[in-house]
Amino acid sequence: MIDLRSDTVTQPTAAMRAAMAAAVVGDDVFGDDPSVIALQHRVAELTGKEAALIASSGTQTNLLAILSHCQRGEEYLVGQEYHTYRYEAGGAAVLGGIVPQPFEVESDGTLDLNLVDRRVKPDDPHFPITRLLTLENTHTGKVIPQSYMLAARRLCDRHGLNLHLDGARLFNASVATQTSIADLCAPFDSVSICFSKGLGAPIGSVLVGSANFIQRAKRWRKMLGGGMRQAGIMAAAMSYALDHHVARLAEDHVNAQRLAEGLSDIEGLYVEPAQTNMVYVNFASPEHAQRVSQQLMQQGILTATSQRMRLVTHLDIDAAAIERVISAFSTIC
Repeated sequence: MIDLRSDTVTQPTAAMRAAMAAAVVGDDVFGDDPSVIALQHRVAELTGKEAALIASSGTQTNLLAILSHCQRGEEYLVGQEYHTYRYEAGGAAVLGGIVPQPFEVESDGTLDLNLVDRRVKPDDPHFPITRLLTLENTHTGKVIPQSYMLAARRLCDRHGLNLHLDGARLFNASVATQTSIADLCAPFDSVSICFSKGLGAPIGSVLVGSANFIQRAKRWRKMLGGGMRQAGIMAAAMSYALDHHVARLAEDHVNAQRLAEGLSDIEGLYVEPAQTNMVYVNFASPEHAQRVSQQLMQQGILTATSQRMRLVTHLDIDAAAIERVISAFSTIC
């Protein structure tokens, strides 16, 4: 089966499973799991931040960040299509009483900073207190220019706001632009990085920031039931991914570009250019997309069914699989 629905479907490799089995572990709630401690120190150093905290998912690390930056009745500014607003079940509002202020996302994945600037609330008891701006890199496979991130930092400094990055696929951005993770993280007060997508770990994300910020996040993690015991098994998989699965993200990008090129030759499809590991295929109607998806499934190829169909390459998809997918699309469409 060729599964293009997401890079979250990756299976841990045999070598990663061996690293997990051999992990030295302790009780992380007591703070004595050596594998977790080592990973957190490593990621903090890698990102250029003071401290790091391991958690089960990117949704949890994003929630920990928002809860740690904002109080009840305060607000965070966010893209309408960003994960921290659209795909995390309203956790900040439900659990933290924190108000989202969503903005339409521009075609390049950014927010209009002039509009953001105008929407920062004045100090007035009628309004929630604007406290945080949350951004995303990558967004729908697009790398956000670092010049934009630096401009966002300047905006936040003018208004006294914190700046958080949902960097679920930040390593894809790093590999695509040949920019260090530390440089990409530099403008932000906090960054969430996911290891269970392109990096191929079965579970786990890390939140980074200042030491005081991470202490607040750790309290929230405990309150949310996120304290883990022998989490070193998870940390070992994440550490293995850092050692072996970062540079190879370039292969996913090459495969995505080849997929986009091959599908672009098919009449009736509009294929968006691929920057990292995502290809978006636009169909004339939802019914057309659903029919193609169903016929692909019959050939052992799993895809989403939306009219703007996302195809995601990952470590379980090789060049031969890409050619098979192109051929199947050509036959069906």
